[in-house]
Amino acid sequence: MKKLNKILLAALAVTLFSCDDDFENPVEDFVVTSGTADFSKYVALGNSLTSGYTDNALFISGQTNSYPNILAGLMKPAGGGEFKTPFMQDEIGGFTNLPGFAGKLELQVIDGSLTPLATQGLTALDNISGAGPYQNMGVPGAKSYHLVAPGYGNPAGLAQGLANPYFARFASTATTSVIADAVAQNPTFFSLWIGNNDVLGYAIAGGTGVDQTGNTNPATYGSSDISDANVVKGAINSALQALTANGAKGVIANIPSVTSVPYFTTVPHAPLSPANPSFGPMIPTLNATYAGLNQVFDALGVPERKITFSQSAASAVVIKDKDLPNLQPQITAALTPVIGAAQATLFGITYGQARQATAKDKLVLPSSNYIGKVDTERVQALMQMGLSQEQAGQLSVAGVTYPLEDKWVLSENEVSKAEAAVTKYNAAIFELSRTYDLAIVDVYSQMAKLSTVQGIKYYGNTYTTTFVSGGAFSLDGIHLTGTGYAIVANMFADAINTKYGSNLRHVFPGNYPGIKIP
Repeated sequence: MKKLNKILLAALAVTLFSCDDDFENPVEDFVVTSGTADFSKYVALGNSLTSGYTDNALFISGQTNSYPNILAGLMKPAGGGEFKTPFMQDEIGGFTNLPGFAGKLELQVIDGSLTPLATQGLTALDNISGAGPYQNMGVPGAKSYHLVAPGYGNPAGLAQGLANPYFARFASTATTSVIADAVAQNPTFFSLWIGNNDVLGYAIAGGTGVDQTGNTNPATYGSSDISDANVVKGAINSALQALTANGAKGVIANIPSVTSVPYFTTVPHAPLSPANPSFGPMIPTLNATYAGLNQVFDALGVPERKITFSQSAASAVVIKDKDLPNLQPQITAALTPVIGAAQATLFGITYGQARQATAKDKLVLPSSNYIGKVDTERVQALMQMGLSQEQAGQLSVAGVTYPLEDKWVLSENEVSKAEAAVTKYNAAIFELSRTYDLAIVDVYSQMAKLSTVQGIKYYGNTYTTTFVSGGAFSLDGIHLTGTGYAIVANMFADAINTKYGSNLRHVFPGNYPGIKIP
């Protein structure tokens, strides 16, 4: 029996150490080599995902656990040189002298539940360019064309939204570009992960922006617009042309499906449970109220737009879909003889483009704190139209009697536009990786794997895109945790090894921070 136990222990030890060999822990006789690459001057370019942005802010420990910083550590034993990060001033992030730049999200107990809440920034925008150059040149908020735009770090342009404060912190001059500052360092190796924000802003805003496909002038774009694919390709091509001019090698990554992240997958389309004591007792009255409107939908030949709430299963929220034909005139005309002109007009305005959500619609993460609440601005607007406060309140329950506005939901049609852009961008990135003979990281496929129930496994631990419990995504539902960035660093290491014959090791994601539970 003792002999059997020894055999089992030996077998277990072999299993454990065979897994551990793949991580960065010291192992005798393992020599890390760079293959045909030269890691002596590594520069990382990209957006927030490159900077180490997490929990909706940029702060010191997030930057420390950025994937480029992790990757630079893996390159170290293979000839990697200094890798300097433009660290923020504290562990909170944000800027006190710039609107819209709050500190990081933290979980706090509100009404008995853990809720992510923004903190206040503690410090003003600083300038650390004198201590540069920096090798992590990830700039939160940057789109593809921003990397090649002179003056993107000009403090004088901040008030007009023409410059980026994160780049302004470390830009060498007011007129330089991110790429120009990177090339000035004469890198021997680079990573480039850009293009996500060219479509993500549209998705986060619930599709309120414009699909600029066909418009190749980014100077006319809004912050929530989808960039034309040729603009993205042209910007990345310009960047690669400059970065490889001195013979540098590098790695480029494609972008993930923007709607596969927790920001779009956490809030279900049907969250209205009849078991909810605040909602269940209202169902009969709500269905009776909607009965007349549903008869109009039937008469107009659009029964799919009828609104009903189940008393035995969760129901979908009511949304406004701007891509639907506006039936306001027909609804108003049909209901006027029944409920009077004033109320019929209100119903026409409110439900002219309304329908209940389907599983193909994506509700944004912040909608979880809005659905089912009385919208006070809507109440005030209705009272100004002559309704009593009680009547106004009854018609202002978000997602129930008041259709969710565009910003709260990415409709099926808007999802299609966003995913079409991702497909085009990734085709361009793949083509450019071949043109410049670069390693390529297929983040799109890897993130798709991460979004499955099986997720990605390391050493017996499973990581997924599930909000909070999945371990990979931070409290903002878009950016990664330290754990998630470690997984990405491993993806980059694999792609580099495959292309250049190096043998960079993996890190163990479990050694990096996830979400902090109070």
